[in-house]
Amino acid sequence: MTSTLPGPQPPADPAQRKREQRGWYFYDWANSAFYTSVITVFGALYMSSVAADAARADVARNGAAACTGPDGGENRLVDCDISAFGLSFPAGSLWGYLLAVATIVQVLILPIAGAIADRSQRKKRILAGFAFLGATASALLFFVDDGRWELGAVLYVVANIGYGASIVTYYAFLPGIATPDERDDVSAKGWAFGYLGGGVALALQLAFYLSRDMVGVSESTAVRICYLSSGLWWALFTLIPLRRLQEHQSPHGGEKGLRVLTAGFVELKDTFKAAKALPLTLGFLGAYLVYTDGINTVVSVSAQYGTEELGFSDQVLIATVLVIQFVAYIGGMLHGFAARRFGAKKVILASLAVWVLVLVFAYFVEEGQAMQFYALAVGIGLVLGGTNALSRSLYSQLIPAGKEAQFYSLYEVGERGTSWLGPLVFAGVGQATGSFRYAIIALVIFFVAGFVLVALVPVRRAIAAAGNEEPKVL
Repeated sequence: MTSTLPGPQPPADPAQRKREQRGWYFYDWANSAFYTSVITVFGALYMSSVAADAARADVARNGAAACTGPDGGENRLVDCDISAFGLSFPAGSLWGYLLAVATIVQVLILPIAGAIADRSQRKKRILAGFAFLGATASALLFFVDDGRWELGAVLYVVANIGYGASIVTYYAFLPGIATPDERDDVSAKGWAFGYLGGGVALALQLAFYLSRDMVGVSESTAVRICYLSSGLWWALFTLIPLRRLQEHQSPHGGEKGLRVLTAGFVELKDTFKAAKALPLTLGFLGAYLVYTDGINTVVSVSAQYGTEELGFSDQVLIATVLVIQFVAYIGGMLHGFAARRFGAKKVILASLAVWVLVLVFAYFVEEGQAMQFYALAVGIGLVLGGTNALSRSLYSQLIPAGKEAQFYSLYEVGERGTSWLGPLVFAGVGQATGSFRYAIIALVIFFVAGFVLVALVPVRRAIAAAGNEEPKVL
């Protein structure tokens, strides 16, 4: 299927392309502070503690027995329930439900946001709107204290909407700022720069958090200041891509105002039709969803594996997160270099093979051996950013012209919609065997299956079917 829509035309001047590409990298730098700090490091425990405070206050007002943790003593992840919309659930479950709600809302919003971005070709405005929405919500988490978990829940969902929709729009710029031969390198550099930004922001925040007693700040206030700084970091560095990026496509329609929203639904309907006519593109997307679920699961359960199976302290886990962030920068750059020589598909396959070796090594890490755990972090970092970066750029070659944001919304929605399977396998195998070692090795299936599925995708035919120019190295 060849698209009849006007596609993005990268500037003919290499200097102009470089200028836009450097600006584009900075949005990866900007938003990584939110994902790394707010979601990965500080989110779960702090929101659970706020909910626990609300549960204890409610118990005290009602004169009931004190809340207790799993060991019978008082604990932040308490057995007391909190209520929302007539439903009651344990305070410690709040974070999991929040992530689930945020995912569902994004599944509903991202496709229409992508359709509107393509229809109107106002990607800069849409990127700015969602980025500043997410950054503002992230910064306002500073006011979540004294049991105000309801405010925190709303702000987390809004911030995730801003993050997801801005990412879709950001990805859609790639075909307009890089030629087919440049995309792998540009995508890899952007992803690597993002991990570097997230690592720098997190290192600064952790330095402040760990020295909070020296400046006379409580633990709660320190976390809330980290939230505020993440929002400010996200907003301020977003100004750089907004200044440098340009629109390189004409609108698909001339609608204005609210009519753009209606036209967006029409555009989305056409996109689903186009997707059905591109089975090879969908085949690659399916393969990506399999192995990215494995990647996301490894990242999300690594702290649990380190704590419960290997017995490491919080200090070791924090150091591990920083190691992964900074090594991922090097890994992303190496993947971009390798893709220029061997092509994105071959490098993705090699990266998936390395993921299998990483998990096998994780199985054999000895309890209490921190250096082995750091070595594992280095292995994860080397393949973490590069695998995703090259998947992003290769997918851009398989998208019909003029449908970039919409197809990237399918990319993001699919990733979020399937992100439950890996954690389910990890938890299920851990429960069945009584050991997280077997659980971590069970995740190999995602990378083996992903390897086979990617290998089966005829990339050249898929690019031709989408009506795109084939890069010189593939």
